[in-house]
Amino acid sequence: MTHVRINVLGPVLLEVDGLPVRLTPLTTRLLVRLVAAEGEAVPVRQLRRDVWGLADEPRHQAQRNRNEVQKRVLELRRALDPGQDGTAARLLRTEQQVTVGGAETAYRLVPRAEELDSARFTAVVGEALLAPPATAAHRLAEALGMVRGRPLAEVNGEAFAVDFVRRLTALQDSARRGLVRSRTELGRPDLALPVAELIAREHPGDPDAVRTLEALRTALRARHGAELLRHAVPLPGRQVDVVLVQGDLFDQTDANLVVGFTDTFDTATDEDVVISRGSVQGQLVDRLFAGQRRLLDEKLRAGLRAVPAVGTESSRAKPRGRRVRYPVGTTVAVPVDGRRVFATAYSRIGNDLVAHSGHDDLRASLDSLWASVAVHGLFKPLAVPLIGSGLARVTDLDRGQLAALIVDSFIGACRRYAALTPELRIVIRPEDLGRTDLSPVERRFEERYGEAVAEPGGRPVVERVTEGAVAGRAEKIAEPFAGADLAE
Repeated sequence: MTHVRINVLGPVLLEVDGLPVRLTPLTTRLLVRLVAAEGEAVPVRQLRRDVWGLADEPRHQAQRNRNEVQKRVLELRRALDPGQDGTAARLLRTEQQVTVGGAETAYRLVPRAEELDSARFTAVVGEALLAPPATAAHRLAEALGMVRGRPLAEVNGEAFAVDFVRRLTALQDSARRGLVRSRTELGRPDLALPVAELIAREHPGDPDAVRTLEALRTALRARHGAELLRHAVPLPGRQVDVVLVQGDLFDQTDANLVVGFTDTFDTATDEDVVISRGSVQGQLVDRLFAGQRRLLDEKLRAGLRAVPAVGTESSRAKPRGRRVRYPVGTTVAVPVDGRRVFATAYSRIGNDLVAHSGHDDLRASLDSLWASVAVHGLFKPLAVPLIGSGLARVTDLDRGQLAALIVDSFIGACRRYAALTPELRIVIRPEDLGRTDLSPVERRFEERYGEAVAEPGGRPVVERVTEGAVAGRAEKIAEPFAGADLAE
């Protein structure tokens, strides 16, 4: 069966079985005229006016007119169906229309949606504008990638093409605005900005376009003002960034958060005995649950029901704090205000209430964390503190090495999971910055990922984001964490 592709989102291009087909100028105009009719039959007399530019002629010359049109129709059918397997008859139909002057021959082009790029574009954009942000961003980027220039460029301004071109141009504008909106909702103003700039250039008097552009620039100025470094992860066909920022984890309101716990998932901060009130774990209740510890405990208990405990301490051995222990690496995705807090156990708390962890524990915990994020993360940015740098006693790694370990583990996870997060944001408290050497992270990208991240000239590769591929990602995740998410 012959495979036909008619491309009109730019200069007209006919492809048959994957190869471009050269048409004469008149036959190209005939094809364009039939496409612009959008499935309606076009009489021979109308084709003569629109394609040949000739006024109506006397009836005695009608046969000559039909012969000229039939000649070009035959040429187009041969181009559409070189193997003569019936494709041309299906695509380009001959009909007889009853008019006042008698029967008149007309031609109708009826390609399937997958055979005409404008039809595919219309369908994809229509679905994407109603989809959730991650799906919308992926599908809209895919649709806009079909556009090679102005629709029906060869007949720009001609009366028969005006409505068709106007509709597709308006749809393209809607797709661009939808892409800006969805990428902004996903916390990627950097990816939304170039599209917003294009909209503002094409619509200089549009106040909404100007406001959107300024809002994106403001967001990026605020973000970059706190940034310490930013690198693209070397992934083919995707753009994922690793960012180090100075600031407060709980101020990252556009991102999911990671909060480290011990293997008992304690939340009590009374007298700073079990959990220090000043720790990230201790601040969680006050900052996100308005001091209502019970709400957090309920959500943690619900998530932990799916995870087998590894032991229970006696009250004599452990008089303070919770006594049920879970595997190091256990992660519960706690829903809070439309995003997730990933509570992950990366240390063991001793019966003396001193937490202990190590390099291997931390790496195993990170692997489990990424698995949970891939399932429950909603493809939002993910903000992570320097877990293991406080009271967890990861004594063999300094803060810079911990950051490098997190980056290494994350890049490995990006290669395992098709859709994880568009941005890993490692948050360093300003008071810790002077004691944090960031060179290990820089060296990771220069030494291990330099060839993949840079082009031969040393210029960073900027991949086009594919926020899609979210569907089906859950099947890649380890089974013990599949039930750990909670309903809002």
